[in-house]
This record gives sequence, C-alpha cells and structure tokens, in this order.
Amino acid sequence: MGQTEHNTSSPRTMLAGARRAAIADQLRTAGSVTVAELEERFGISSMTARRDLADLERHGLARRTHGGAVLPSIAAHEDSFGSRMATATEAKSALATVAAAKVCEGEAVFLDSSTTAWHVAQALLDRGIGATVITNSLPIMQLLANHASTTIELIGIGGQLRRLTQSYVGPFAVHTTLGHFADRCFFSVKGVTADGALTDADPLEAEIKRAMIAHAEEAVLLADRSKLTARGLNVIGRVDDLTGIITDGPLPGALRAQAESAGLTVEETDERDGR
Repeated sequence: MGQTEHNTSSPRTMLAGARRAAIADQLRTAGSVTVAELEERFGISSMTARRDLADLERHGLARRTHGGAVLPSIAAHEDSFGSRMATATEAKSALATVAAAKVCEGEAVFLDSSTTAWHVAQALLDRGIGATVITNSLPIMQLLANHASTTIELIGIGGQLRRLTQSYVGPFAVHTTLGHFADRCFFSVKGVTADGALTDADPLEAEIKRAMIAHAEEAVLLADRSKLTARGLNVIGRVDDLTGIITDGPLPGALRAQAESAGLTVEETDERDGR
C-alpha cells in the first residue's frame, strides 16, 4: 500500500521543474514518451504534458513528435551560431550572469566561440567591470567593439574564419591563444559524456578550447541541460581538467560524483522554467 502511494500520490504533487526532470530521465531510459503516458503517470492534463515536452525541447532534451516526444539523436551535428543564439536563451543568460559575477576588476578572461560565452560578454558589459576579454568569436568581438563601454579591453584571436560558427580557428589561432594567460576561461561544449569527457563537433574548435583551458588559472564549463544528453566527435579534455561547472540543472549522478571527487565547484543557476 505504501509503495502504491509513493508511485502515484507523490508524482501528482510534483513541481513543474521536478516533473520535467523525471520526464527527461524517462526519455533517457526509454528513448520515447507519449502524452498519454505522462497524463497517467503524473495525473496532469494533456496541455500540461505538452507544455512540459515543449520546455524539454527548448532545452535540447527532447524532440517532439505527434502525440509525444523522443530522445534527440546523440550525434556530431553542429548548428550555426545564429540558430544556437535562438536556443535555450534564458538558460544561457542565467549561466552567463553567474559566470560574469565571478570576474574581478582587472582580470583577463578567455571566452570561446559558444553562444553562452557571448552572453557572458554581454553580462560583463552590463556589470561595467574593467576586464580584458580574449576570444576567437567574431560575434563577441563585434559586441565588445561596437559597445559604448570602454571598460572592456579586447584581444581578438585571429586565424581561419569558420563561417558556420563565426569563429577563428586553425594553427595561427591556437598559437595566438597560447601566447596569452588568463585568470579565467568560460566555455561551453557540444556535450559531456557520462564518464566525464568534454566533446565538440569540430576538431579545430576543440583545439582552441583545449588551449584556452590549458592557459587559464581557472577553467569553468557553462553547461545548459542539453549538453548532458549530447556528444561531439572530438574530445576537448576531461572534467578533471576543470576547476568548476555551472549548470542550469542537476548533473547526472555519476558525472556529479566524478566532478566532486576531482574537487570541482559545481553550481546550479536559479533559472527555472516551471513558474
């Protein structure tokens, strides 16, 4: 009797954030879910179930289908900078706010070519702090160069322009990166594997990120929830190479245990789309 109460009554009183986390877990286990299954399991309306699936899709944790959703493919596909800017913007902004708050006056910061790093640059401008940004991202360069603020010094990393990601890569870019040291590095990835490998879709992008991590006093991964269910072809490094992770959702148990055993600081943002 007590077991029945645990399985039926408790899920029905779940807050939206906890319920969606449970749905994401079900997707990872089963690979698919239907609206009818969610109605039955959580005692919610079809409208609420569809809203939950829409939220998971916005965070890259599900791909909606007729009558339900499936787990997104784990692949090396790489989207353009423009399309990624329109994805999970609230989560990325929340991650960026936490990251930018860590920067002290006069520090140097590596920012990679991710859209999350673009949000960090914007958050630094909003703070009005004096800092130096070193980046291979053309959109970040444009953001900082065109802003009226004079508090941010910009060091642009040049090289071969990848139009898809609007970033500079290649041997010259790596050489330029290794010619600098920074107090902090904020970056994102295509995905993190269950055993703690940091991956990217492109080998040239991976090489730049690897160089930034190596020449930063502190390297912090900014990972929205979509990064925990995806994987790229190219290994950047491992969680052990970092000093911290900022995420907008709980890390899977094995990954969290690995991060904590390596002495990483793991922080979760306050962004919750369950209101």
